[in-house]
Amino acid sequence: MRMTTFTLFLILLCGGLAAQAPAASGDSCGPTGKRYMRTTLYFGTKRKTGSVSAGQWRQFLKDEVTSRFPEGLTVWEATGQWRNPDGTIVREKSKVLLLVHDESPSLPAAVSAIIESYKKQFDQQSVMWETVRVCASF
Repeated sequence: MRMTTFTLFLILLCGGLAAQAPAASGDSCGPTGKRYMRTTLYFGTKRKTGSVSAGQWRQFLKDEVTSRFPEGLTVWEATGQWRNPDGTIVREKSKVLLLVHDESPSLPAAVSAIIESYKKQFDQQSVMWETVRVCASF
């Protein structure tokens, strides 16, 4: 059973990587797709004084994220962990924010502003950020 699960994981991983690779003709996204950027941010919610409340999170999304990415977004809850600078492992509830958007020279500044605001408002050491090119259609 364990080997089968691992094999299935590899097949899905390789299939996903192949789907992200540009077509032989260059930057083609097929007949219905378009080239976009996908930005994913991972926000820890644990604070020295409790955790980020649902209301605080909604207000943060409205003020900091929607104002910069009004086209739309997706958020889901997760459980994450990371190693503190002192070596301890921290496990906490997290929010994952997914944005699919046009590529723009202002993207790094907009994402950095969101991250810095979250860190300051909610006393966080870091927010994980990843951005990749994708094909999508709406």
